[in-house]
Amino acid sequence: MWQNKAWPYYLANHPEAPNADLEVTDKYTGDVVARVAVARPEGIDRAIAAAAAAAQPMARMPAYERQAVLQHCVTRLGARAEELALALCLEAGKPIRDARGEVGRLVDTFRTAAEESLRLPGEVLELQISARARGYRGAYKRVPIGPCSLISPFNFPLNLAAHKVAPALAVGCPFVLKPASRTPLGALIIGEVLAETSLPPGAFSVLPCPRDGADLFVTDERLKLLSFTGSPAVGWALKARAGKKRVLLELGGNAACVVDADTDLDDAVGRLVFGAFYQSGQSCISVQRIYAHTAIYERLRDELVAATRALRTGRPSDPATFVGPLISESEAVRVASWIERAVARGARVLCGGGRSGAMVEPTLLEGVPRDAEVSALEVFGPVACLEPFDDFDAALRAVNDSAYGLQAGVFTRDLHKAMRAWDVLEVGGVVIGDVPSFRVDHMPYGGVKASGLGREGIRFSMEEMTELRMLVIRDRP
Repeated sequence: MWQNKAWPYYLANHPEAPNADLEVTDKYTGDVVARVAVARPEGIDRAIAAAAAAAQPMARMPAYERQAVLQHCVTRLGARAEELALALCLEAGKPIRDARGEVGRLVDTFRTAAEESLRLPGEVLELQISARARGYRGAYKRVPIGPCSLISPFNFPLNLAAHKVAPALAVGCPFVLKPASRTPLGALIIGEVLAETSLPPGAFSVLPCPRDGADLFVTDERLKLLSFTGSPAVGWALKARAGKKRVLLELGGNAACVVDADTDLDDAVGRLVFGAFYQSGQSCISVQRIYAHTAIYERLRDELVAATRALRTGRPSDPATFVGPLISESEAVRVASWIERAVARGARVLCGGGRSGAMVEPTLLEGVPRDAEVSALEVFGPVACLEPFDDFDAALRAVNDSAYGLQAGVFTRDLHKAMRAWDVLEVGGVVIGDVPSFRVDHMPYGGVKASGLGREGIRFSMEEMTELRMLVIRDRP
């Protein structure tokens, strides 16, 4: 059993803990590895009240003190890296090497926030554009928006929580954080590290609770911003109920990748296999649709099949494992049913397609109808669909033939085609020479259409979590 002695109230071996009724399971074995205290509505209300009371003390913190808090997180989270990776391996079913990679990104995210906390921008604005404004001076700065509601997902429970927490701290916003019910442990460890700092009382709360008990995270008017990462159906429903607060949504997609005829296939195959099956496909920018030029389609298909069949599946704690379990058996059943329905409509399974418990074999399909679920919706599992094309512009149109628009990848050596893809593709990010699954944590990240609103990436999240405040000075004669 995973243990963290500093938080005895959320461990399975502390049954005396109040409200300790949210079980955290090992996603590979199904065994209970921890129990965490569930936040009740009255507790969430108290946390929001505390965050509102902390708004002014947080806003008054000088930049160097906010930076010190973030630097403390860098040091302490780095020191606890293996503990965090093990917790992530258990609660999310993430292969241990990927878990260690996410912990590294977690530390990078806090480090970037520490650097950006000293660079909150402002500007002197020339107002004397006509005689009417003669003698007036202007400037503006960014100020914290106020208490923030942060709701993070299960697939990257450390780093995607950090992408909300770290910028809030960098600008001086108190927050309440709801981690995903299936993966609360990493967020609680982040909270434990923050409790070691000099943040004012009420500056943060980490509140595990089920979705149906989290209404105040969305509706409470004391909260000035809601940042949610999760499914489109849930995200847009939350926005409709959020009232006057600013809303940021990162809602995933069905990311596509175009592979043109001039591509280095040896390079592309490795990247496509990684993009499609990393973390069992449970990534918002997992490669789900692959459009390959007819000149190289058959070779690419055959090499992708061989590379996919060679992937190691199994226990996440084994360093050799590449594909682990999905977050739950019910999700695996859903993914398998989508594959079966695509096959019933004429799709061909090139490899994979099987399921055992929460494990789904890495699967490649071709001949998939474009309106089939595995192509048109976000599969969030280890499945990718292949389709040939003759015309590059037609391939770009196929990428855009989607309700989603998060990121897209384009393998081409033609600069003109690369720039055309950047101009034409209706997505938040275009990645040339790699898969859409590529992300560095300080770049602007987010989507269009059904994929969401706003942008993450530390500096860009900081802008979302602040408001402009203008200063006008009249020089009296």
